[in-house]
Amino acid sequence: MANHVLIVDDEPGQRRLVRLIAEKNGYQVLEADSGISGLDQLTEHGDEIGAVILDHSMPDMSGLDMLRRLRIDRPHLPVVMLTAHSSVRIAVEAMQAGATDFLIKPAKPDKLIASLNAVIAGAGGELQPLSEKLPMHVAFENIVGDAPAFQAALEIASKAAKRNVPILIEGESGTGKEVIAGAIHAASPRADKPLVIVNCGAIPVNLVESVLFGHEKGAFTGATAKHIGRFEEADGGTLFLDEIGELPLEAQVKLLRALQTGQIEPVGGRGHRKVDVRIVAATNRDLKLEVAEGRFREDLYYRLGVVPLTIPPLRDRRTDIPALALHFTSQLHEEGDIPAHGIDQNALRLLTAYDWPGNVRQLQNAIFRAGVLCDGEVLTLQDFPEISRQSGRVISLREEPGAPMPAPTPTSGDGNAERAHFALTPGGHVRSLAEIEEEHIRLALKHYRGRMSEVARRLGIGRSTLYRKLGEYALDESDGAEDAQRKEGAA
Repeated sequence: MANHVLIVDDEPGQRRLVRLIAEKNGYQVLEADSGISGLDQLTEHGDEIGAVILDHSMPDMSGLDMLRRLRIDRPHLPVVMLTAHSSVRIAVEAMQAGATDFLIKPAKPDKLIASLNAVIAGAGGELQPLSEKLPMHVAFENIVGDAPAFQAALEIASKAAKRNVPILIEGESGTGKEVIAGAIHAASPRADKPLVIVNCGAIPVNLVESVLFGHEKGAFTGATAKHIGRFEEADGGTLFLDEIGELPLEAQVKLLRALQTGQIEPVGGRGHRKVDVRIVAATNRDLKLEVAEGRFREDLYYRLGVVPLTIPPLRDRRTDIPALALHFTSQLHEEGDIPAHGIDQNALRLLTAYDWPGNVRQLQNAIFRAGVLCDGEVLTLQDFPEISRQSGRVISLREEPGAPMPAPTPTSGDGNAERAHFALTPGGHVRSLAEIEEEHIRLALKHYRGRMSEVARRLGIGRSTLYRKLGEYALDESDGAEDAQRKEGAA
């Protein structure tokens, strides 16, 4: 069985980092410093190599060029592509060239190993870049989701954003904690200052203090120049400490001191430096349990959690799934230049019935993979084979019964009579509000040719509300617009 991983990257430091991560998790590693060298390694050790970790940008041969070359002889070899650029378009190009997965540098160790394990097992990858591409400075009103528990958390976050207090966001991985942290910063008085993000779980234990507080030249072996820490980078703005539960106890003590005094002391430095930083922290751990078991300081927990938020998992807000799925499809269509711009009703039912253990991030990744590999304009059941397989149960996907809605026909030139007729069934009964709303949205989509911002503005609702309603009524941007195009062609 092929048990080696080939790392192809022109940066020695990056190769060493990825090697350490892979070897720590039981993989044997081969290295190449260029695309040409990587192809030579595949020729020499092809039967031993079970996966390739490939840099996107290299001087002699780009990662995409190497990927296209190796796919000629090794069409099924798992390839994880790494890039320093968070771009949906680059991710789409990589997937279309044959990449199995795509991660942003510096790759978090847990994400890299999860991706490597998944692609070798043939289960697809994490597709991290689309999650990274979500705009950090999104406004609260543009965050998709109307489930009561989710909206309650957003309301607390929105109010707390305006005050200079620490906020602790708790929730499972992939629930959108980083997006909410970005919205908090954007709604705060510090919005014009930096938002600095630190993933505490991705920092080597011996470098935590240096990363957070900086170091002076010569402070330790390898410190060849002065380094500004994340606290100083965030001075005047917001410091987002993601995965705060991963921070070692020794570093927790120094973080607590910095929060209490507003001062930091760089490694190897003399004296303290004053900083003005607003802290937003996030964790997927139960910090109360971590405190009880002695892995997290109680005083730090209460210092960080002045305003605690809990983001519910996606399985507890299923009504938001159609709106989120349509939102991600539209985003990928616009930013990734792919043909798919809608999801049919049966596929939406499948997505809504699935439990999504990876939460919103997993849903986004599923839409990304389906959109990249789909040639049509609408995603269907066939575009989600992994979700169908993993669901582990039979889902009824038959169309709901019900006759098509009759189009209103005016009976006279009187406007009030026309409006009254529009509100009545052929049998003379009042139509439901849902029927009228669906027809009105369909009319708006047709009239404004699927331009979602304009449709939402004219209907007087937010885009997130519009996407939710599209999901409820199994509509997409193309509904009605095609009719308009056909009429124009006939004219």
